[in-house]
Amino acid sequence: MVVNSKFVRSLGSLIMITVLSGCASNQKPAWVRFAEKQPNKWGHYSGYVEARWENDGRTMTLLSELRYTDPQGVAWIAPAGSVVDGASIPRSLWSIMGGPFEGKYRNASVLHDVAYEQRNRPWEVCDRMFYNAMRCSGVSAVEAGTMYYALRKFGHHWKAPKAEPVKVGDEMVARAEEVRPAIAVNRGDINATRDWIRNSDPSLQQIERRADAEGR
Repeated sequence: MVVNSKFVRSLGSLIMITVLSGCASNQKPAWVRFAEKQPNKWGHYSGYVEARWENDGRTMTLLSELRYTDPQGVAWIAPAGSVVDGASIPRSLWSIMGGPFEGKYRNASVLHDVAYEQRNRPWEVCDRMFYNAMRCSGVSAVEAGTMYYALRKFGHHWKAPKAEPVKVGDEMVARAEEVRPAIAVNRGDINATRDWIRNSDPSLQQIERRADAEGR
């Protein structure tokens, strides 16, 4: 059989391009590739965290928008210019989950920080978004469930979304709101809950009931 040499060279070039393209796509961390897959039962991201660390060594400013669409189709946006510091997650939990801007938690932490700063949705909804965003980034069910439980039980919360400012005389005044501060983390409780999640594979509703039933 006579094979056209031009065809062979073209086929070889096509194979090489395909291989190189595959290699290039694999340069992204696995959790980034997982988050970008669509459809994804945990939602999907548009954009990525591009930020500038500030001189205080604690905060960073977003240079571009990060957008996350949750499983219900609701868009959560961390606008360019947002200043975040991980404070929406009590520092005492960092040793359990790792720093809020490390690896798989980073996108979810940024979105959670902005949602907690805006307070235009109930805190319960913001925490549920955090769980879904973590899963979208490849955080395991055990670790995401444990963090969700810890935030619900030990995190700082507000009683209602921020109200629009009201006019008092000639001035617009923001209505005060009560914020429930974070409380000391019980590491033994969290470790026991992690074991329970690992062994029982509970639903989010069951995790919520466990956190609420044991009180604050």
